[in-house]
Amino acid sequence: MNSFEQQLHKYAELLIKVGVNLQPGQVLYVESMLESADFTRILVRKAYEAGAKYVQVAWEDEAITRTRFDYAPEESFQYYPQWIASSMEQLVEAGGALLNIKVANPDLLEGVDPAKISASSRAAAAARQTFLGAIRTNRISWCLAHVPTQVWVDKVFADLPENERMSAMWETIFRMNRVDREDPAAAWREHTESLKNRSELLNRKRYKKLHYRAPGTDLTVELNDGHLWVGGGDTNQSGVYFVPNIPTEEVFTMPRRNGTNGTVTSTMPLNLHGSLVDRFSLTFENGKITDFSAEVGYEALKSLLDTDEGARYLGEVALVPHDSPISNLNRIFYDTGVDENASCHFALGSAYPFNIEGGTQLSKEELLARGANVSLIHVDFMIGSAELDIDGELADGTREPLFRRGNWVE
Repeated sequence: MNSFEQQLHKYAELLIKVGVNLQPGQVLYVESMLESADFTRILVRKAYEAGAKYVQVAWEDEAITRTRFDYAPEESFQYYPQWIASSMEQLVEAGGALLNIKVANPDLLEGVDPAKISASSRAAAAARQTFLGAIRTNRISWCLAHVPTQVWVDKVFADLPENERMSAMWETIFRMNRVDREDPAAAWREHTESLKNRSELLNRKRYKKLHYRAPGTDLTVELNDGHLWVGGGDTNQSGVYFVPNIPTEEVFTMPRRNGTNGTVTSTMPLNLHGSLVDRFSLTFENGKITDFSAEVGYEALKSLLDTDEGARYLGEVALVPHDSPISNLNRIFYDTGVDENASCHFALGSAYPFNIEGGTQLSKEELLARGANVSLIHVDFMIGSAELDIDGELADGTREPLFRRGNWVE
């Protein structure tokens, strides 16, 4: 086995033993691209070596996805098979684990009517509400990770010769995920402990509001009563610790649904279901987006905001220093799962119930009553830069510097 193959095996083992932290006798559901078949086979082997009872792989092919949007009738985009949604609910009931290693092609749906994309996303989210609710409350272990596809590497590493791009992306993935360390699992234990410590510090502060200032941004975000900062990993209903995002560099919490005011401007492109949205700005009044603009992808952004009532409110506030491993790579990855770990960001749509005291035991109506946002969507967008300053406001009105020039004030 050569050095590259050894790294592939270490990465697969990391996703199984740290990402979903698969337990003996568990079922694992893997979502993967056809192009990632070789790595997926290694992943399946590692899962069985870890004691998996059964591994199911759901394959996705981008050409087939595009064919649907080009040729399917309009009613297709209002439809999502209930039997697929039911199978995911059964995975939850069986105490299985979910591992998603897909990477969205940022140009896959270029030229497609945004209304089709929005309708398809809305139908899928509506049919999978029960399953998504289980994911957002961490009933089972789940993990989102990344494997290179040719289209993705050609976009990210367009400045390199074609024959160097794939190896450059693999090297980058190994680096950002600490696979290049002698003991990746130990490196991740140290890293998640650091994020946990940062979360605990913020939880002791109990900030009432956060104030953001940067070019194009002047925003105040009120945090929810009883909000909880979280970072690194979490524990599922069976008491198993897992890391839902690999990589991860963020600590995040819940804003109060009606407590955001001002304007925020994006600092990175947003890959929105295969359509690119870039250089956009959102204006909030009492939590709700009342105005917006976008130099690229305006209609796609509009369709997202029109998904439902909650789509125009924030559901997550996340802090990531500009001087962080992924940011220091000086690359835009056109994938939110990576880019959000290089930048402070917000999420439009549904809040995570575990970001508020007792939240995982509450119904949607009770969450709304507690000031949490509820929506079919949860879409992160990046607003951090080396020019971002953030102040934390305490209950007595005192303001403390939290971020200066994009980094933590220590």
